[in-house]
Amino acid sequence: MAAVERAPARGVLRRPGLSPVDAVVALALVAVLYGLARLAPSLGVPFLPGSARAQVSTDPAELPFYAARSLLRMFAALVASVLFTFLYASAAARLRRAEKVLLPVLDILQSVPVLAFLSITVTAFIALFPGSELGLECASVFAVFTAMAWNMTFAFYYSLVSQPRELDEAARIMRLTKWQRFWKLDVPSGMIPLVWNGMMSFGGAWFFLAASESISVLDRQYALPGIGSYAAAAAAKGDLGEIGIAIAVMVVMVVGVNFFFWRPMTAWAERFRVEESQAGEKPRSLVLDLLRRSVLPDLLGRALRPVGTLLARLTRPFGLAEHPLTRPLGRTRAGDVLFWTAVGAGVLYGCREAYDYISATVGLGEFGHAAALGAATFGRVLVLIVVATVVWVPIGVWIGMNPRVTRYAQPVVQVLASFPANFLFPFAIAGFVALGISLDFGSVLLMALGAQWYILFNVIAGASAIPGDLREAMTDLGVRGWLRWRTLILPAVFPYYVTGGITAAGGAWNASIVGEVVDYGHRHLTGYGLGAYIAQATGTGDHPRILVGVLVMIVYVVALNRLVWRRLYRIAQTRYAL
Repeated sequence: MAAVERAPARGVLRRPGLSPVDAVVALALVAVLYGLARLAPSLGVPFLPGSARAQVSTDPAELPFYAARSLLRMFAALVASVLFTFLYASAAARLRRAEKVLLPVLDILQSVPVLAFLSITVTAFIALFPGSELGLECASVFAVFTAMAWNMTFAFYYSLVSQPRELDEAARIMRLTKWQRFWKLDVPSGMIPLVWNGMMSFGGAWFFLAASESISVLDRQYALPGIGSYAAAAAAKGDLGEIGIAIAVMVVMVVGVNFFFWRPMTAWAERFRVEESQAGEKPRSLVLDLLRRSVLPDLLGRALRPVGTLLARLTRPFGLAEHPLTRPLGRTRAGDVLFWTAVGAGVLYGCREAYDYISATVGLGEFGHAAALGAATFGRVLVLIVVATVVWVPIGVWIGMNPRVTRYAQPVVQVLASFPANFLFPFAIAGFVALGISLDFGSVLLMALGAQWYILFNVIAGASAIPGDLREAMTDLGVRGWLRWRTLILPAVFPYYVTGGITAAGGAWNASIVGEVVDYGHRHLTGYGLGAYIAQATGTGDHPRILVGVLVMIVYVVALNRLVWRRLYRIAQTRYAL
């Protein structure tokens, strides 16, 4: 009998064998590695700037290869954005002096349009990798990176500086090193906002895929194989059929990325949610369920665990980590004076160089012309934000407060937010031409196609995050109608709306670059605005006007952020934080 009783114990301790689920996960991993191995040789093909093609092939048979190249660029930019977010946001949150510089710099960087980065980086990367297409690839990835990184960095920074003091005390009691605190406290506490903002940033980056793959700068045309350049080439031919094929492939790509990557990530990130009441309906993912049933992720984690242990030991001599809000204010005034003197000298030197360069080329009077164009684009951005707020806030609240509706509507919203709206521009332009609508007015619609979803997405997240006990309390008290909206719903979604509003405004400014100048077949439509000004200067390689346009756009965006959005952020944190 004793032997019979001991047998189950031996079975329990025996390591389970590989299951069919493990075979599926292993095959998927092998398929990804095989695809990367097949794509790698095409990244370094010979390339000479004088032989750059203005277009890529529009043969539909090339679309699978083009789609794979575009996906590789997108995920390479995502990895670079995550690494940048961890380093930059941590430095801004932990280093007292650096924070005063890094945050304003980040505010300026997010206001610089993608085409402005391309006008500088294309030549630099081509020179860095002479004779190879890898330089163009790096420039394209960097352009996509600039469309992703800033929003993710802001989200992770705010999660770091808003950590509860109780968690900080627990980290001190456990004597965690800076490395251990980062991975055991900082990253988990910021994982949910990082994943959701990463998903929105990834979706917004699809919008600039065509601009990053079909580049017109310095009077030269550079084209990389990709779904974005395919759509640009089809639009230049005016072939709506080929554009329709590109849209169909794009829909498959967006749905596939959301199903195989973002939906598992959002479901996995729920493990880091800290709240008193359980969510009524948690997100589910078939892919995540398969990974949890497989032993392969656990084996990979065990293999990497010694690396983390070694890094934790190496960082212990640097001391224990500090909470951002408990950092010493500083005891060396001389160090502060020296630091700010160096920063001020650098800023003054840069301003003087820009002043001399502009005054010697186009003249300072060009700022007045660019400012007037900026006012027109600014008006379009305001109209877009107001209309999107009126339309999407009620719809977002309805979706977010109904779990059954959220379950079906949220994936649709994710796909709509991720779909590159400029693929639809040729159809919109055809409608504008048929109806006689000027691009001065039609560009608002083109900008809205890519920017409005940020408001809807964030309002849905805010409405779904309202604690169930508050909803039940309002129902028990008989609070309904406008009183319920005024006392519960609007205050609860306000912080999320502000995040969506500032992201939508920034996306609208960037979208003006491609929304105010549109080519379709033999038609070239141009609207009156700062976006068209920068796009035309970038295409002709007019660096003085590029600089003027970018500086004016920075002034508009930073002024709007500081005077409006930052104040709304402060109100959201002090009055409406749950």
